[in-house]
Amino acid sequence: MLQSLAGSSCVRLVEQHRSAWCFALLVLGYLLYLVFGAVVFSSVELPYEDLLRQELGKLKQHFLEEHSCLSEQQLEQFLMRVLEASNYGVSVLSNASGNWNWDFTSSLFFASTVLSTTGYGHTVPLSDGGKAFCVIYSVIGIPFTLLFLTAVVQRIIVYVTRRPVLYFHIRWGFSKQVVAIIHALVLGFITVSCFFLIPAAIFSVLEDDWNFLESFYFCFISLSTIGLGDYVPGEGYNQKFRELYKIGITCYLLMGLIAMLVVLETFCELHELKKFRKLFYVKKDKEEDQVHIMEHDQLSFSSISDQAASMKDDQKANEPFVNSQSPTSNDSSLNN
Repeated sequence: MLQSLAGSSCVRLVEQHRSAWCFALLVLGYLLYLVFGAVVFSSVELPYEDLLRQELGKLKQHFLEEHSCLSEQQLEQFLMRVLEASNYGVSVLSNASGNWNWDFTSSLFFASTVLSTTGYGHTVPLSDGGKAFCVIYSVIGIPFTLLFLTAVVQRIIVYVTRRPVLYFHIRWGFSKQVVAIIHALVLGFITVSCFFLIPAAIFSVLEDDWNFLESFYFCFISLSTIGLGDYVPGEGYNQKFRELYKIGITCYLLMGLIAMLVVLETFCELHELKKFRKLFYVKKDKEEDQVHIMEHDQLSFSSISDQAASMKDDQKANEPFVNSQSPTSNDSSLNN
């Protein structure tokens, strides 16, 4: 008897605080996912980093042995200056001297990466004025970009998602939820094909040092706005039609970002995902909802009464002039 009562009380407690338990599991799962990623990246990349360090150490030692007139301190100072310039997108290599990082097309590409928060980091402002302008430009431009993308996605999703789903639901009588799931999967496949697979094949041809995996990696890193900057197109030596190529990449990034947002919004509108998200939201109390409803009703009634009073005043003001004598004065005049 006591066990059954204790079990029922535990179940009742879990049901009452279901959202809090789900949120706690969500936080725990996210932290575990972070730790899992750190373990995998460390185990995979750490051996390659160790090999690269050993290789660079051997090259440095071999260079110092061949050039005994150069001290190790002088070499390190030169390398520090070279690496500092490389962080600003300036290379000392002879085969990279023909590419300018701040011509119009490169600046347009940089502005698009800043506003879309992709931020490859391969080119950064050198001057203090450029850094200050980048801050002001981003503070205004990033919200402006979010507003622009939201407005564009809202209009596209009506014609791409909602109307097709409603058409198949009404015209053919299919279940709306089933149609929405199939439509989301088809739209996701089309987006992956048009903005990941096909561009990856194109980049693998146009970029000499990229294979298909590296090109696909660039497309995903760019359209997901991660922007690591380890692969940036159009930076090769003697790139053909570099200005036109940069403009095309800028258009690709903007269109691909819009397509990604449309797909995400389409999946977020699925009934199953809405129910899943509600598990982690805080539920409003019924009393608070009733208070909000009462306040809303009072405001609406007061506004209606105020509007009615103002309309009466306007009608009186628009009426023709009528003698405003009181009834007693009229009676007295009649008696006289």
